[in-house]
Amino acid sequence: MESVSGNGSGDFPPGTSVSVLKDRRTDALGDLRVLPDEILCTILTRLTPRDVARLSCASSVMYILCNEEPLWMSLCLSIVNRQLEYKGSWKKTALHQLDVLDTYTEACKRTLQFDGFNSLFLYRRLYRCYTSLNGFSFDDGNVERRENISLEEFRKDYDGQKPLLIDGLTDNWPARKSWTSEQLSLKYSDTKFRISQRSSKKVNMKFKDYISYIQIQHDEDPLYIFDDKFAEAAPDLLKDYSVPYLFQEDYFDVLDIDQRPPFRWLIIGPERSGASWHVDPGLTSAWNTLLSGRKRWALYPPGRVPLGVTVHVNEDDGDVNIETPSSLQWCLDFYPLLADHDKPIECTQLPGETIYVPSGWWHCVLNLETTIAVTQNFVNSKNFEYVCLDMAPGFHHKGICRAGLLALDDGGFEHIEKNSMSHENSSNYSDHTRKEKRVRTCQSVENTDNGNCTDMSSCDSLGDLEYSYDVNFLAMFLDNERDHYSSLWSSGNCIGQREFRDWLWKLWVGRPGIRDLIWKGACLALNAGKWYERVKEICAFYDFPSPPQDEKLPVGTGSNPVYLMDDYVTKIFVEGGLEASLYGLGTELEFHHLLCNSTSSLKNYIPSVLASGILVFENGSYRVIPWDGRGIPEVIASSNLITPLHKEVDYPFGVWGKKQFEYQIAGTPSHESGNCGQSSSMWPYIVTKRCRGKIFAELRDNLSSKDALNLASFLGEQLHNLHLLPVPSPSPNHSIPMVIGDCTESSQGNGFSKNTDNPAESELFVSILNRRRNNVTKRLSEWGDPIPSKLIEKVNEYIPDDLSVFFDIFKNETEVCRSLTWIHSDVMDDNIYMTENNISDPCMEENMHVTRSDISNGQKHSWHPSHILDFSDLTLGEPILDLIPIHLDVFRGDSRLLKQFLDSYKIPFLRKESLKNESHGNRSDQLSYRTMCYCILYDENVLGAIFSLWKELRTATTWEEVEEKVWGDLNNYVGFS
Repeated sequence: MESVSGNGSGDFPPGTSVSVLKDRRTDALGDLRVLPDEILCTILTRLTPRDVARLSCASSVMYILCNEEPLWMSLCLSIVNRQLEYKGSWKKTALHQLDVLDTYTEACKRTLQFDGFNSLFLYRRLYRCYTSLNGFSFDDGNVERRENISLEEFRKDYDGQKPLLIDGLTDNWPARKSWTSEQLSLKYSDTKFRISQRSSKKVNMKFKDYISYIQIQHDEDPLYIFDDKFAEAAPDLLKDYSVPYLFQEDYFDVLDIDQRPPFRWLIIGPERSGASWHVDPGLTSAWNTLLSGRKRWALYPPGRVPLGVTVHVNEDDGDVNIETPSSLQWCLDFYPLLADHDKPIECTQLPGETIYVPSGWWHCVLNLETTIAVTQNFVNSKNFEYVCLDMAPGFHHKGICRAGLLALDDGGFEHIEKNSMSHENSSNYSDHTRKEKRVRTCQSVENTDNGNCTDMSSCDSLGDLEYSYDVNFLAMFLDNERDHYSSLWSSGNCIGQREFRDWLWKLWVGRPGIRDLIWKGACLALNAGKWYERVKEICAFYDFPSPPQDEKLPVGTGSNPVYLMDDYVTKIFVEGGLEASLYGLGTELEFHHLLCNSTSSLKNYIPSVLASGILVFENGSYRVIPWDGRGIPEVIASSNLITPLHKEVDYPFGVWGKKQFEYQIAGTPSHESGNCGQSSSMWPYIVTKRCRGKIFAELRDNLSSKDALNLASFLGEQLHNLHLLPVPSPSPNHSIPMVIGDCTESSQGNGFSKNTDNPAESELFVSILNRRRNNVTKRLSEWGDPIPSKLIEKVNEYIPDDLSVFFDIFKNETEVCRSLTWIHSDVMDDNIYMTENNISDPCMEENMHVTRSDISNGQKHSWHPSHILDFSDLTLGEPILDLIPIHLDVFRGDSRLLKQFLDSYKIPFLRKESLKNESHGNRSDQLSYRTMCYCILYDENVLGAIFSLWKELRTATTWEEVEEKVWGDLNNYVGFS
């Protein structure tokens, strides 16, 4: 690596013959010589293995850079497409993944040597790969150690306050003896575990292959088993340990195991492996128990960003991304630069010891030898409000929670002042044109004047403001200009919006003793207090009773706040912003008007509308404006905020205007569609009659097989009725032929028209689909796991280039037939009401409804479906679209229930002409193919539901495999003759 021989100082004894080698960097790199080696190596990781191999032939220096083991480790992990087996070097392992190892075996054995080149960057990396960590322990570390601590003392002195090492919690665990590399190899040799590595792909290794790897590897940042699914791969491991008594309070335990965010991990790693600097997801707390080996821990309190760490917070969705060196690199390169007062809290964890890490604390872990551990994250009374705060939309508070006052920009103090004086204002719209990521980091190594990191709390001039990891202080940085109910949810949140509301609701119902705490969390994450005040204003206007204290939390998991009070249900429209909300309410009112004037029996199974209108905040007070959906309300017309697309019709915010609006926002990112998330001073609302009974989501696990089949039949019948309802014309003099096409004889008095000359309306639907198709790869990539990356790469090959082939149009001499119906779009488990079979009348009777607090005692009752709720997502489209949420969410993929539904539905999804075409092999006329494509193009991440329900499909290599497994049964369905 050295180009000159000498005594290290550059001086040579007199008379010594010195041969100075020419630096080959200039000739070998050409213009690239100006780039640091670190940059060149980073660029190489972006290339394919074949391109790197070709580039290595360009020059001697490129040969050196292109044969670095860390480079080939990165390349290999980026192309893993089969079982990962380490072949002695990462270059050989990558060639094995490419099926060319046998071809290049001899080439891998020969290496070239060059003089005249040195690189401090490569030398440091090589040093880290071979360094020994025997002297890295801190037996006199400054994390307090305790044994036999009581629960009361732990909660009083440590919980949510400071880290603690605890001994004796594992004395009775079988894992204390059985969790060794040798013992685990005997039982789980062929079991695959997930590997944690800086790679976009999920990598699994058989345990025997992993043990072979760690015995021979010399990696700077070795592969690390960090498996949150180990209980699925090796369920017996759960029998070897139990949650320590200090950490058994966990509010996430009200969720089913498949609904919980990742919370427990099996951790196995060799010397030099570890976890780099991070704050635990969602500001949860954690405990980590070591069973074998030794770990070195370093910790900083909340808001104290470690030296060398950069925190990025996306201004659109609040997603947090942390750039950090590996734990080994930080200990070697950054730790020595710290002054004593800037050093982290440190300790060495020994076998049998459990470390507690409070919410918000920065920590990194370095394995000093091969270690085996188990860890769990949890939410309890001490950190619940912080977890809820971190879920809230926006970015300021997320940065402050992690980076402290370093995250404040020049307008930070103005933001605090605005929040402290916040009030609702009609012009209160936030600026959504900002795209760049906010970066805040501690002073870098290169910029330190004296080699020491400055005190983190004094890196900026922050006036008299003093940082405090206190929920009231952190809440000052919440973005109150956003409607928290409808704003874009951070993709980095540990739980989704729908799941979060479900979690709060289950806590509210199941643990009434902590409702005050739950309410505080709901106010932080959902602005629940503001919505409660608004619904009380609506109730007061109509002399309806306000929701009582035990009903003040919005119910359900939907994106619009819904409240129960006495015999009434009030829903406030916020999803998608004001314009989307107006179209949501207008379409729902138009539909109810049409339904009430029809002979369809569907009206018996939909709650009746009692009131509707717009709640307005102006001049410091609220005003309620009734509106039945007809015409344009004066408050809207005079505001100049929104211009309806169809002014001349009775319902300007009805379904055709809504379709035009859908076209405008189709394919655009969520934060750019309409005024989604922007705070408004107007909120449409609807009041309906309250159903009695329980929602299906509460009853799912206790329903008998017979009741489940009855539910499937009920849904088939009601969707049959819905899809036969006439659809209003886009203009007073224009009618549209409907779904049943050549089967109109089956409907009764539907008034369908067939005299159109131009199927122009179909172009609107095709355009919406094509817009969604244009960015489908990007959208699926953003959704990520559990959608297989291989399928994402192939999605454009699977979906037709032009979606017009899906819009079921055919012409004959007398008519043009279209697949166009009302679509509910959201028939899910929380939008179906059921009553006990001993109650005969499905309509609400005085004092007969069951409250939310009436929880099932575990005994099975007989239930029948009574109502379908929430028509705010009504639209027009192919009827097959309604089957997607029903099969995936209500039926959970049960083919038996799907068949029962189809037996009751009885309408063909394809017209007779299409069925004829199917015999000629037209792929677009296969129901399974059409439905799978609609799943891919769906606004919501239904693919995530598919790969969660059918876990075996995560290894699928083609979309056809997924199509056949999920929707193959549809190809046998014809409908009535």
